[in-house]
Amino acid sequence: MEIVLGIDNIVFISILTSRLPKDRQTSIARLGLGLAMIMRIGLLFAIGWIMGLKAELFSVFGKGFSGRDLVLLGGGLFLVAKATTEIHGKVEGEDHEQGAKGKTAAVGLIIAQILALDVVFSLDSVITAVGMVPPEQIWIMVTAVVVSVAVMLAFAGPLSRFVMAHPTVKILALSFLLLIGVMLVADGLGQKIPKGYVYFAMAFSLGVELLNMRFRAKAKPAADVAPAAAE
Repeated sequence: MEIVLGIDNIVFISILTSRLPKDRQTSIARLGLGLAMIMRIGLLFAIGWIMGLKAELFSVFGKGFSGRDLVLLGGGLFLVAKATTEIHGKVEGEDHEQGAKGKTAAVGLIIAQILALDVVFSLDSVITAVGMVPPEQIWIMVTAVVVSVAVMLAFAGPLSRFVMAHPTVKILALSFLLLIGVMLVADGLGQKIPKGYVYFAMAFSLGVELLNMRFRAKAKPAADVAPAAAE
């Protein structure tokens, strides 16, 4: 689960850092991931506070809300808004997108967003892990976090460049973030959507898009050869 959440995180980070100058994107992404790892490990050691997030704070029309629910609702709504805004900018055209990129985002704001979304992405897995692993074996959870961040650091650059270089893949990645945002909002409202179904749908969509990319790559040389043969 940590690795899957890590891939989602990389996609989000690549979108955020795309607003920065190219020579700073990699370093800021690594800084954000490093700080996120420290914060996630801190969450593991704050077991009492984490378990307290499951306690009901208030209720609305008979539906109780805990601290965990509020975090998921806030993070999910932010993801939905961010993904929708990015998709709208992409659909509007390159001029609109370049105009947005011309406004270089503040580094501090980007890092804050990376940290905030990392909490949302990892909160469920941390709560689950705390329930599965005895407190004296917390090193197992810390190891899982370190390994997941190491994987993210290793693949952040190539995956980010791949997503940004292929517009259709970027739209697909933004759609994934939108889907995850909806899933988090539903979870915060007490409506569980099985993660396995969501991740299977995402994997299937990605597989279809990769096949389309391969088809377009093969079709392009054939289209170039046809006019030459006619001459």
